[in-house]
Amino acid sequence: MPNRRPRGPQPRWRPKRETLRVLAAVESVLDRYRDNVPVSLRQLFYVLLSDGVLTKTEREYKRMCEYVGMARRSGRIPWDAIRDDTQIAVDAPPAFAGPEDFWAFVDASVADYRIDRQAGQPVRLELWCETAGMVPQLARIGAEFGIACFSGGGFDGLTGKHNAALRAAAGVRATVVLHLGDYDPSGEHLFSSLAEDVIAFASAAGTEVEFERLAVTPEQIATYDLPTAPPKATDRRSFSGTATTQAEALPPDVLAAIVREAIEAHRDPTAHRQALAREAAQRRALHERLSRIDSEDPGAS
Repeated sequence: MPNRRPRGPQPRWRPKRETLRVLAAVESVLDRYRDNVPVSLRQLFYVLLSDGVLTKTEREYKRMCEYVGMARRSGRIPWDAIRDDTQIAVDAPPAFAGPEDFWAFVDASVADYRIDRQAGQPVRLELWCETAGMVPQLARIGAEFGIACFSGGGFDGLTGKHNAALRAAAGVRATVVLHLGDYDPSGEHLFSSLAEDVIAFASAAGTEVEFERLAVTPEQIATYDLPTAPPKATDRRSFSGTATTQAEALPPDVLAAIVREAIEAHRDPTAHRQALAREAAQRRALHERLSRIDSEDPGAS
């Protein structure tokens, strides 16, 4: 690694032999899970642990992060393959270069037209996860079914809990929250705290919310041979297990399969197909209407 902290692009970076060994393993993982990118650095680390490439130490994790960071700066690893979990961004309002740009935006919006894909389903679903960095991957799975994804990290997210109850009260069906979190004292207490508070808010609003724990479970730890660590000696909260595991230890494809299976268990496939058919028909109608505008007003596009 360079003696000074790198800044900006590093196209002339020449990694050493050990760095190349780790990067080759990283690239193999990204190729293996190309249908699940972007992945977080923590997810990469756990897969490399499982593959026997790295050992479970903070030093190894930091070393991998440095290598991957330089590989991204040098162009060896695509920027969009890795998810950065520390940045929070709010986009600027839409702006256009001119009318043609605006109509191109309208065209794209019609192509992306969606209806409520949860319409007609027996329950309304939401995806919640303890780790904010897992939201993009889970959101991509949920989007197919019209399901929103939220991060439930922290014990004091009172606004988020109240808003969850309000979303449930706005509907006419019960809501089921599919939750993913770490298997450790903090994760167990976080899950129970979230569930109890949201259910209480929902009950006061005259609606029902049910929480379902998807991961991580003791059975998943055994089935997938996930890496574990002893509970922290400083954490005195009750805990049903003897070892801890982070949710990001689940391989991305396994995580996706667990989430998809849980979603489909709550979905009526006929109602889902009917919603997709309505959506396609309405999208075609919008395309036809936009085409008529184009033909009637040549200056519109």
